[in-house]
Amino acid sequence: MTDFRSIAHGLLNTLISAPEADLPTLLARALTPECSWDVSAPVERLTGPQAVLEGFLLPLRAALSHARRRDEIFIGSPNRRAEGGDWVASVTHYLGNFTAPLFGVRPSGHLAFLRAGEFYRVEGGRIAQARVILDLPDLMRQAGRFPLPFSYGLETLFPGPATHDGVLPAAGDGAASLDTVERMLGALHVFDPETFGSDAQTGRGGTWHEDMMWYGPAGIGSNYRWEGFVKDHRESFLRAFPDRRGGNHYCRIGDGNYAAVSGWPSMTMTFQDDYLGQKADGRALTLRVMDFYRCAEGRIMENWVLLDYTQLMAQMGVDLIARSNALDPPADAAR
Repeated sequence: MTDFRSIAHGLLNTLISAPEADLPTLLARALTPECSWDVSAPVERLTGPQAVLEGFLLPLRAALSHARRRDEIFIGSPNRRAEGGDWVASVTHYLGNFTAPLFGVRPSGHLAFLRAGEFYRVEGGRIAQARVILDLPDLMRQAGRFPLPFSYGLETLFPGPATHDGVLPAAGDGAASLDTVERMLGALHVFDPETFGSDAQTGRGGTWHEDMMWYGPAGIGSNYRWEGFVKDHRESFLRAFPDRRGGNHYCRIGDGNYAAVSGWPSMTMTFQDDYLGQKADGRALTLRVMDFYRCAEGRIMENWVLLDYTQLMAQMGVDLIARSNALDPPADAAR
């Protein structure tokens, strides 16, 4: 394994915590001059180190005072997709005291864990391309102003892997882990409209372990075992978007017992049944997706999922940030 994983890991942790005066010099070393960063809504495309500084790093550091990264997964390998390149991918939390607005989201004044999924293409020890999904709806939830009417599963902080070995893994077969994930992805598109099952997912020969854990973004939440996954996510999603087509991935990597895939967007679909309180109207939608997996013995044990629901709901005509900001503040905010 080449060292580009640890180089990128060090760069990203330094950028979030270094003195602000050092950031322009550090960014010049860490990013290529023509780098592009695609960040979930409402940030979108940033081009060049200065745009990344002003459009992402400085707002994040200003909103979360004394911000730090807490990486749960950080893996890397050559990209299996045709786009190629050396990529790293992470599940992380940006933590700090949420004392100033972030991309329009009103602060809570309390500790916050902003979860993020991230993919970075590394060239010559510098980051040339980035895709980042910030779970802003979950940040709103933590601030006491959840903009969605309910959640299908359990809303909770993303846990790290049960094996506690997700950062720069040193053991396991990354190619085999990605093979397992690709076998699962290949069977997901055809499903039983009554049970919402797909062949080769569970049971003998299935790709999911019977005790699988699935950790989803705000609005979906987390669930346990296949029956929990179907009840708390799969059924509602497939009823709403029965014609969804996914797998349009620019990156698929495997490292140790882990694999990660992402599409920008990954899914295309039409809105055919009510979802998260929104009335279906048949409109065409797209969805940006990041999935991170831990495998063991040829099966998927854990799956962390980041989805750009801020952008998805905007396509439905809903501004989640404005809706959240219009809610009454938490009771303790007035004290």
